[in-house]
Amino acid sequence: MIPRSASPLLAPLLLATVSFGSGCVGGAPPKAATEATTSALTLFETTPTGTTLNQEDLPDAHTVWLEQLQSATRSLDLAHFYLVDEPPSRLTPVIDALFDAARRGVAVRLIADEKFYATYPTLVDQLAATPGVSVRRFNGPAHMGGVLHAKYFIVDGAKVVLGSQNFDWRSLEHIHELGVLVESPAVARAFVDVYETDWAICGGDTSFRATPPAEGYGFPATIGQGPRALQVTPVFSAPGWLPDEQLWDEPRLVALIDGARRQVRVQLLNMDLQDREGRRMEALEGALRRAVARGVTVELLLADWSQRPGLIEELQALQRESGVRVHLVTIPQAEQGFIPFARVIHAKYLTVDGRAAWLGTSNWAWGYFHEGRNVGLIVEGEPFAERLDAVFQSLLDSGYAAALDPDTKYPLPRIGE
Repeated sequence: MIPRSASPLLAPLLLATVSFGSGCVGGAPPKAATEATTSALTLFETTPTGTTLNQEDLPDAHTVWLEQLQSATRSLDLAHFYLVDEPPSRLTPVIDALFDAARRGVAVRLIADEKFYATYPTLVDQLAATPGVSVRRFNGPAHMGGVLHAKYFIVDGAKVVLGSQNFDWRSLEHIHELGVLVESPAVARAFVDVYETDWAICGGDTSFRATPPAEGYGFPATIGQGPRALQVTPVFSAPGWLPDEQLWDEPRLVALIDGARRQVRVQLLNMDLQDREGRRMEALEGALRRAVARGVTVELLLADWSQRPGLIEELQALQRESGVRVHLVTIPQAEQGFIPFARVIHAKYLTVDGRAAWLGTSNWAWGYFHEGRNVGLIVEGEPFAERLDAVFQSLLDSGYAAALDPDTKYPLPRIGE
């Protein structure tokens, strides 16, 4: 379920046009020169079967996940909104690899959201009963106010895999998703600190915050060398629950949009300008409106799940009043028929002027940034932003996207059972 509130194949760096070294070490972040030579970034995807959306140069998420779990020698730390499989699926061998890792002596930890554990308890309980696996559940409403919506895992404290994919068989086969594998000591250290913070909170120590390095994390971390090097900064929500509050994601996203001179592109499952509690996403909405007012082209790609009362009208008003170009994407049903909570676009990213980007786990609504645990990366550098722009354009041109009509009454989408 995606709730509303809700190897040799791995060419280092996304594009197969630039290749960086990939060795990573633990401990405090190294100096920039060392970081540049020991880091790599790989963009990967899930595309719904039976569609034309596959990007030939991008590895598949299930391949990346499997290879990274199999590569672990010391530890695997996973944080996921929920876990569910319907075997046999692309997720099944990934789950097998997780159990195999525990059997070979890898220390496995899992944090899963408490709210969605009630819906999908089976796999979480199986892992909790496995020797070598420790499981804790994240009771967000009792702490931050929102859910643990993050989707990531850390390999040996040195590599991070994150993205829009839930630990759900549908997310590896029937949903449009994007993720990244980051091999960077500095980035890994920040994710480890967030993980340790959440692990302690789940254990009852709600005042615990991991201590950043005395000299700071050293962001942005440099990946690559020369004019096409990338500058990478991890970002997180929610404020008040971060080892370093300067890494809160919302202000960073606003700054990216406010710095746009030409083009802003955003792909999401949905954008709730005002949530059910009446809280408005003022910061990001304001940034988008300011961008259009100064002549920047702003384009949104959103799932047709946005065709719901209270949500579609807000988007229509945004387009009508501001000139933001909204497109809705409808993914055709699978050959086997309707699959609940699937056949939808679910990737979450932003590009600015083909020079900078954000990719993360958060849809855009007030609660995701202020109450929920989400993670992401801000990446400055043309190779990454341009590659995401190409994904955006291919979806825009695919025939699955249609411009939002501000005056049309849209039918309700079929989402769940």
